[in-house]
Parts: sequence; structure tokens; C-alpha cells
Amino acid sequence: QVQLMESGGGSVQAGGSLRLSCQASGNTGTVGYAAWFRQTPGSQREGLASLNTRTNTTVYADHVKGRFTISRNVAKATYTLQMNSLKPEDTAVYYCATNPLVRMVDGFLVPTLYDYWGQGTQVTVSS
Repeated sequence: QVQLMESGGGSVQAGGSLRLSCQASGNTGTVGYAAWFRQTPGSQREGLASLNTRTNTTVYADHVKGRFTISRNVAKATYTLQMNSLKPEDTAVYYCATNPLVRMVDGFLVPTLYDYWGQGTQVTVSS
């Protein structure tokens, strides 16, 4: 099993930046893909970015391309989401998630394909 814990959320004005971190523990060597999602009340969980830990290949949702960057620190077992040019509509609870898959051909940002989840961290962007 893999345990995940997000940090780095907070409040920021529109146009600002935040850096979210996801600390992984447990059987971290089994992580195949790591991803970031977000959710607002009454809405479905939305995929933002995914990282193949074996190839470092990344996939982004269209509406965050060029603004958000997913990365990892292997030594620290952390996954980071750098968010720039934030907008009020980015306000949500942000989650990191992982799965042990060796290869995915699609569904990189589909929540049901991820097995382990953190508890989430709140991001609030004011106008």
C-alpha cells in the first residue's frame, strides 16, 4: 500500500502561484503513475496532471497546460504540482493519487484508475 499526504494549499490572489506537495510513504517503489486532481462541492473529481514515474512522461488537462507543472523528487518520494497564473476558478480541494500500473494507454486523468489517495488540501484563489 501507498499512503499519500498533500500540503501547500492556502489562499492566494488571482495571478499568483502555489506549490502543492504530496508526500508518499509505504510501498513507494510500486508507484507507476502519480496524478493530481481537484474537486469543488457538487462536482466530480477533475484530473489535472499525470506523471509516469518510469518514463517521466506527463499528461495535462487542456485548461491547465502551460500553467501547472507536475514533477517528482525520487529521493524524497514527493510529487509536486506547481501552479502559476492562478484564477478564481482554480479554487478547489486538490488531491494527489497513485496507481501501480506499468503502462497506461489512456485514462491518465480518470480518477477511477487510481488506487491510493491523499486527504486533500484546500486552494482558494481570490479575485
